[in-house]
Amino acid sequence: MTSDLNLDWLISVDDHVLEPANVWVDRVAAKDRDRAPHMVVEGDMEFWVYDGKRYPSSGLSACAGKSKEEFSPEPVTYAEMRPGCYDSQARLEDMDRAGILASLCFPTITRFCGQLFAEASDREFGLVCLKAYNDWMIEEWCGSAPGRYIPLILIPIWDPKLAAKEMERCSDKGANAFAFSENPAPLGLPTIHDKNRYWDPVMSTASELQMVASMHVGSSSQVPQIAPDSPFMANLAWGAIRTSGAMLSWLFSGMFTRFPGLKIALSEGEIGWIPYFLERAEQVLDKQRYWVQRGVQFGEHATTDVDLSTLNVRELFRNHVFGCFIDDHHGIASIDEIGEDNIMCETDYPHSDSTWPNCITAVKKQISHLPAETQYKILRGNAEKLYRFTPAEPPALTGA
Repeated sequence: MTSDLNLDWLISVDDHVLEPANVWVDRVAAKDRDRAPHMVVEGDMEFWVYDGKRYPSSGLSACAGKSKEEFSPEPVTYAEMRPGCYDSQARLEDMDRAGILASLCFPTITRFCGQLFAEASDREFGLVCLKAYNDWMIEEWCGSAPGRYIPLILIPIWDPKLAAKEMERCSDKGANAFAFSENPAPLGLPTIHDKNRYWDPVMSTASELQMVASMHVGSSSQVPQIAPDSPFMANLAWGAIRTSGAMLSWLFSGMFTRFPGLKIALSEGEIGWIPYFLERAEQVLDKQRYWVQRGVQFGEHATTDVDLSTLNVRELFRNHVFGCFIDDHHGIASIDEIGEDNIMCETDYPHSDSTWPNCITAVKKQISHLPAETQYKILRGNAEKLYRFTPAEPPALTGA
């Protein structure tokens, strides 16, 4: 069996698309084209315009083909970008070059879980635009190359019942993943701990449809600050705190018990921190659960109705949580604690953290000492199983 495993290709569960200018203007009514997100050029500047606001494209979102010395957050135009940033066919050439068999792409202008439409002054039209994005993602971006792209949809996070309907609609069209926030609180929305079960329609639907909740780091629209004047470099290096917080919130939320088919993927959060926080969660549960169960209040901390006497942190993690990594030797060194079935790889194309064009080489450098079966799971097997995705046959490469 080992000799039959193709370890020359990976599936990336975290890449990005810079939406081409025609996404919305081609899909909304003619009378609404100026209301939908559209491109405006002023001199040598280029902006997305929507709901009275202008959004330039950050240079850090389109770094493919540039050296590290050229990286900058300063605005760039589409003409300055590598075509693979926004063109699905050009992207395939870049994927083939880097050993990427298939790719799941998060949006850009809408932000990682559709915050653009949640913040709109007209949410009814925002829903129209959100559906147009989903149709474009499924039919055009992914449909242009079957088996090479994993559809990731947006949901109207401001209305869970509408979100459930959109999930059902897109599931019928072949989508098995939706973008969700690592922490809805900063977005002005109830958290997953909400006593009124705000998110139940979404999570129930996800469980029934086996639709994965994919949470990208930064999907709370915040960059954590160690201190008000701490440098950006320190804050960015500290960024995994967001992902660990998301994991712990979910493990103690009761969601996985109430919705046993629910699974979450933590994108661009790396994995090296997972063993520590699982261990710490078990320590806290062991020592603190008794007074919590008695209903004793501690300051302003929320109480919980989760049955702590039966809560098994590691079992919940093993059955419901998937970590994703780009470059994390510490995480791979801890694979026995994390679990080889709970790890997927990503390339972050075309962002500044990306390993492109050396993606397959970078991953294999980290995992080559592992058994071939384990390598295969990390490279693509776990992603195929989680997203219920059948990739195309690897293309025959002629060399370049």
